Amino acid sequence: MPVDHYENFPVASLLLPARLREPVEAIYAFARSADDIADEGDATPVARLARLNDYRIELNAIDAGQPPRDASLAPIFARLATNVRAHRLPLQYFRDLLDAFSQDVGKTRYADFAELLDYCRRSANPVGRLLLHLYDAATPDNLRRSDLICTSLQLINFWQDVAIDWRKRRIYLPQADMARFGVSEDHIDSTRCDDAWRALMDFEVQRARAMMVEGAPLARQLPGRIGWELRLMVLGGLRILERIEKADYDVFRHRPTLTRSDWPRLAWRAVHYPRIR
Repeated sequence: MPVDHYENFPVASLLLPARLREPVEAIYAFARSADDIADEGDATPVARLARLNDYRIELNAIDAGQPPRDASLAPIFARLATNVRAHRLPLQYFRDLLDAFSQDVGKTRYADFAELLDYCRRSANPVGRLLLHLYDAATPDNLRRSDLICTSLQLINFWQDVAIDWRKRRIYLPQADMARFGVSEDHIDSTRCDDAWRALMDFEVQRARAMMVEGAPLARQLPGRIGWELRLMVLGGLRILERIEKADYDVFRHRPTLTRSDWPRLAWRAVHYPRIR
């Protein structure tokens, strides 16, 4: 299952038990298609929001036990309804995702880290929470650690995609942090990687890493292949942070990504996961 659009979603890989691949792919199809409405193409903001509202209407139909109302959305929502009922998945998490995607249509700046965390609570954390429900592992402690991992993954995606987001006229770096380190929007527009920029990015990288490390023990709590899947997600996120640092925080000219050469390293780290730092 490709993940080129909705990068915070785990791949329904061979590491997942076969019984979970169908519901994971159904959730992913919903999230990816809704995210594309907010981000892709040349539709007007009004048209994007209207289409996302169609998704809310379809979720309400699932909640009421009714069939899809929009024939064009039936393939996504009939499949989703089957899995929501089979696994008793909370519909609020899907609504939270839609709220975040709708926010992306109009909101382009975040005043402080608390405001950004509220966005991550709706844009990233529902994914992990839905997966924990699929695994029958949605305990309070697991949910807390899952939120830390998912938020960290979202932040890592923001830090590696500063230049890409700027082309959409968006900045996810908190405005208060930028002011604290003496970084302006001109840094991004002119791709200026000076000492102020490096100090800001180092601060944000360390914050994302701390959250990931705090959430990382969840992968030891989940059994079998599910735990291995999560280990690779955690380690992949941490590896991106390492690459940002190795590029001296110049994410304008060196967008950090995972390459084929990273996988042996990640596999070794997954085996030695209790030593994660």
